[in-house]
Amino acid sequence: MSILRWLRRLSPVAGVILLLAGCAFDGPRSTLNPAGEVARIQLDLLVYTTWMSVGVVVLVVGALAWALIRFRSRPTDKGLPNQFHGSLTIEAIWTAIPVVIVIMIAIPTVRAIFETEAHVEQAEGDVVVNVTGYQWWWKFEYPDYGIVTANELHIPVGSRLILNLDSADVLHSFWAPRLGGKRDLIPNQDNQLWLVADEPGIYPGHCAELCLGPHAYMRFRVIASTPDEFEDWVASFQTLQAPELLSAEAQPERVELFVQDQADPALIEQGSQLFITKGCVGCHAIAGNIGGNPEYPDLTNFGLRTTVGAAVLENNLENLTRWIHDPQSVKPGNYMPNQWADDDPNREDEARAIAAYLLSLGGGTASAGDTADAGAGSLALGGAN
Repeated sequence: MSILRWLRRLSPVAGVILLLAGCAFDGPRSTLNPAGEVARIQLDLLVYTTWMSVGVVVLVVGALAWALIRFRSRPTDKGLPNQFHGSLTIEAIWTAIPVVIVIMIAIPTVRAIFETEAHVEQAEGDVVVNVTGYQWWWKFEYPDYGIVTANELHIPVGSRLILNLDSADVLHSFWAPRLGGKRDLIPNQDNQLWLVADEPGIYPGHCAELCLGPHAYMRFRVIASTPDEFEDWVASFQTLQAPELLSAEAQPERVELFVQDQADPALIEQGSQLFITKGCVGCHAIAGNIGGNPEYPDLTNFGLRTTVGAAVLENNLENLTRWIHDPQSVKPGNYMPNQWADDDPNREDEARAIAAYLLSLGGGTASAGDTADAGAGSLALGGAN
């Protein structure tokens, strides 16, 4: 029975050990694996204060253990032990030690706050992006380049990225864990965050403020590439060409977008027509075409994106077809409507055609220009967005 009692007592400890065994300190969203200057400053402060706390715990527990042993009750004791209440020396020591500890923590903390949270002015080489949070996606606007895109934030390695943060509806919070801490997006409040990426790669991020509905699916990716590759990405919007954008280090594992449909310009042409007739053009702009609404994601060069639905799915033909076919099954509660009746026999084929068309944008696999006007304006990819 005693063995069972000990096992019951140790079971919580065993449970905690098993939980900790599942933790990864170098994961893609780990704040303990920094990949930028801001994240390093914050981690250094965390490590410093953690060791300070460990030191305080060791001293306090050590002093308590010594006092319990040294001044424990003995059979020979008579009456109360000597009292030292009111000793000015001891009271001064008890007061001085916490003050010193607070100062030792406050100085690096305040310094880190001023280094990472102060508003900064744009300097040469900086990249400025206006970030707007929507339920439940991210709008990224590069004012210096005339680019508007969604859910994937491209940055050059080593350059300071200045993010001007705003919200179009409720509170959101921008957080790319490996690059820096959280910063709230509040309507009509001029919040700012700056980041620097040390090396090429894909850095996942998400909204860290409960914003109702599919908040858990409000994700994004920061794609850091070399300065030359970033300039190629910019040129892909300004000239609407399709260079090789990312090096092997920066390119995520991707499924081939499409093979058979890639050689089927008729399917892409059908998709471009359906993009108009099904009303997609009423919400989504492509390269500044007539139509679209700035309150919804801009789809210019959509074929170059790596994800669908704000980083919910990898961007390939099957996933994109699934998203267009029934967006609520992928991201319940989002605002994208279903354009077909449930019993429409053409639903799957038409969704696939629209997906093929969108994947051709920026991919150079077929001409997306010169599509029919259909009363909603040309979709010719001739201008920068």
